[in-house]
Amino acid sequence: MSNIATRDAYGQALVKLGQMNKDVVVLDADLSKSTKTYEFYKEFPNRFFNMGIAEQNLIGAACGFATAGKIPFASSFAMFATGRAFEIIRNSVCYPKLNVKVCATHAGLTVGEDGASHQSVEDIAIMRSIPNMTVLVPADGVEAEQMILEAARVYGPMYVRLGRSAVPTIFDENYKFEIGKGTVVREGNDATIIACGIMVNEAIIAAEELVKEGLNVRVINMSTIKPIDKELIIKAAKETKAIVTAEEHNIIGGLGSAVSEVLSEECPTVVRKVGVNDTFGESGTPSELLKKYGLTSEEIIKNVKEIINKK
Repeated sequence: MSNIATRDAYGQALVKLGQMNKDVVVLDADLSKSTKTYEFYKEFPNRFFNMGIAEQNLIGAACGFATAGKIPFASSFAMFATGRAFEIIRNSVCYPKLNVKVCATHAGLTVGEDGASHQSVEDIAIMRSIPNMTVLVPADGVEAEQMILEAARVYGPMYVRLGRSAVPTIFDENYKFEIGKGTVVREGNDATIIACGIMVNEAIIAAEELVKEGLNVRVINMSTIKPIDKELIIKAAKETKAIVTAEEHNIIGGLGSAVSEVLSEECPTVVRKVGVNDTFGESGTPSELLKKYGLTSEEIIKNVKEIINKK
């Protein structure tokens, strides 16, 4: 199947939602062609609202729609949706538990040449720290579309993290996304790689390479960061005894931290974290940045082998 960016799948899903539910409205911070909400605007111009470069106002307006019974999807780049608008999301969305969906694109290092000011590697940590917030990170276009449709169906505040670059398609039409549930995409008992977003594909590549060295590694797509699938994490820890996490995010506060929090209380296990090592990014192509900052299948392989050798 062809590669597709999760932001493109988001735009397509919004059009489907608009056809299915007249209460869906879409708001954007003057970036609709980049976030792909422009697709919704073309079909439903009377239900689309460009709020300008004013992210706090974007979220505040979304709250107003939510109190009127609408289902607002509010979009901007992840850096600005979660950074500039944090206080509004905390106090006006999550505190009263309004039905607002913050769907932010251009997350992580793969924003590329826009550089550190636009590369959000802290957004998962920020959003999962807020009570009442659900945090979702799709691995491919198939999951992204299902995630958006499910977000509209389930009431409550949600943060959906979407990417700029096209990514390989992992799932087919038989896949079923469910909030709060991880998915085992590859079985194995020597170790487990728990990944989210673009790193799920890298985890699969790593596992396939490790087979050549006689190691069978389990791969889990943890597309819901909050509420995280504790049962699946504990099961993997008990059955494989070693965990490596992989994410396009700071290793502080993201998927790796969430997994470690579960295991420290329920099943103490050695956890290695592959991700951005507490630093800012820089300008470069997505592939250059992923390689420089160690977000690759090779880095996952290295960590899996080291953790297995220490068992």
